[in-house]
Amino acid sequence: MQNDKNNLSHGLKSRHVTMLSIAGVIGAGLFVGSGRAIAEAGPATILAYIFAGVLVVLVMRMLAEMAVASPDTGSFSTYADQAIGKWAGYTIGWLYWWFWVLIIPIEANIAATIINTYVPQMEIWVLSLVITLLLTATNLFSVKHYGEFEFWLALVKVAAIVGFIILGACAILGLFPSTGVSGVSRLWDYGGFMPNGFGAVLSAMLITMFSFLGAEVVTIAAAESDAAGKQISKATNSVIWRITLFYILSIFIVVALVPWNDPRLASEGSYVAVLNILNVPHAKAIIDFVVLTSVTSCLNSSLYTASRMLYSLSRRGDAPACAQVTARSGTPIYAVMLSTGAAFLTVIANYLVPSKVFGFLMASSGAIALLVYLVIAISQLRLRKRLIAEGKTLSYRMWLFPWLTWGVILFISAVLVLMLLRPDHRLEVVSTMALAILVVCSGLLVTRRRRRVEQGGANPLTSSGSGVAG
Repeated sequence: MQNDKNNLSHGLKSRHVTMLSIAGVIGAGLFVGSGRAIAEAGPATILAYIFAGVLVVLVMRMLAEMAVASPDTGSFSTYADQAIGKWAGYTIGWLYWWFWVLIIPIEANIAATIINTYVPQMEIWVLSLVITLLLTATNLFSVKHYGEFEFWLALVKVAAIVGFIILGACAILGLFPSTGVSGVSRLWDYGGFMPNGFGAVLSAMLITMFSFLGAEVVTIAAAESDAAGKQISKATNSVIWRITLFYILSIFIVVALVPWNDPRLASEGSYVAVLNILNVPHAKAIIDFVVLTSVTSCLNSSLYTASRMLYSLSRRGDAPACAQVTARSGTPIYAVMLSTGAAFLTVIANYLVPSKVFGFLMASSGAIALLVYLVIAISQLRLRKRLIAEGKTLSYRMWLFPWLTWGVILFISAVLVLMLLRPDHRLEVVSTMALAILVVCSGLLVTRRRRRVEQGGANPLTSSGSGVAG
C-alpha cells in the first residue's frame, strides 16, 4: 500500500491554476523562435499554428475527460498505465520526465545569456547555476510558493502579448503613419501567401507543434488544488481562445507587418522585428525582459512538472521510493532535488562528452511531445470504451467520440512518419524511439525483478512505502 503520509498538498488557489492554464503554453519560442517558422513557410505559418493549435485543443479535451473523472498528479502517465498497460505508463512517464529535465538547463542557459549581455562581468555558467538554485528553492518550500511565483511571471507574459497585439492592431489600422506601415498587404506581397508551398507549412508545423507542449501541465497542477475537476474543465474550455489570442493572432500581426523574408526575423526574433519597424524605443531590452520572464517561468514549471511526474512514478513503484517522500508542506522534496540533479548532470555532460553525444541527448526529446499526445489519445479511446461498458457517465466528454479520437491518432502517426522522411527531423524521431526502447526494456527488467522478489518474499519497494506495480 502507498504511504498516505506522503501525499501532496492542495495549496494551489483557483487564480494560480487559472493563470497556469492561460500562460502554460507561452514560452520563449513564441517571442523568438517563431521567426524560424515564418522563414520556413512565409505568411502561411498562420496555417501551421492553426493546425498545431487544433491538435492541442483536441488532445487537451481528451486528457481533460480523463483528468476530470480521476484527477492525478501523474496525469496521462497514470491513465496510460490504466488503459494500455504498466509498460506504457512507465515509459511515457519517464520520457516526459526526461523531456523536462533537459529543458531545465536549456532555459537556465538562455536566461543566463540574456542577463550576461547586461552584466558581462558574471559568467554564464555561474548565472545558470544561481538561477536554477533559486527556482529549485521556490519549488522546495511549498506548492503555494510555486503557484504564487508562477502567477506573477505568467501575468507579465500575458500582459506583454496583449500589449503587443494592441500595438500591432493599431499599426495595421494605420495609426502610426510615421513608420510607413499599415494594412496587411505583406501577407501576399512577397511571393504570395504560401511562397514555399504546402510542404513548407507542414515543416513549420513540426516546429510550432513543440511550442504548445506545456498545455497539459494544468492537469498535473490541478491535482494539487481543492477543486481539481472544476479547474481542469475550466482550463480546457479556455484553451481555444488562449491559442487563438496568444499564438495565432500575434503571429498574424507579425507576418502582416514584417516581410516574411526579412532577415531580422531570424536574427532578432519576430517580436523585436515588429517593435523595431514601429520605432518603439528600447525594443530589444523590452523583449529581453519579457523573454527572461518567460524563460524563468518555463524553468520554474519544468522543475515542478518533472518532480511531480517523478513523484507519481514513485507512488506506482516505477521510480526510487525516496521520490515520493514529502515534507510537512506536502512538497516532494527528493523528487525536486533528483530532477534538479539530473538537469545538472546534463549540463556537465555538455562540457565533458563530445558535442555529437550531447546533441543526440538533446535530439532524444524531439518527438516526445508527439508520443505524449499519441498516448493520451489511445488512453482516452480505451478508457472511454471501458467506462461505457461499465455503464458509467462522464461529466466532461471528448467531442464526436470515437471519430475525432481516431482522427488524432492517425494524424499524429502521419506526422511521425513525415518527420522520419524529412532529413532535418529524422534524427529527432530515431533518437526518441531509441530512448523509448531503452526505457521500455528497463521497465521490463524492473517488472521482472519485482515479480521475482514478490515470489520470494516481501517487495522492497512496497516495504519502503512505494506503490505496488501491477
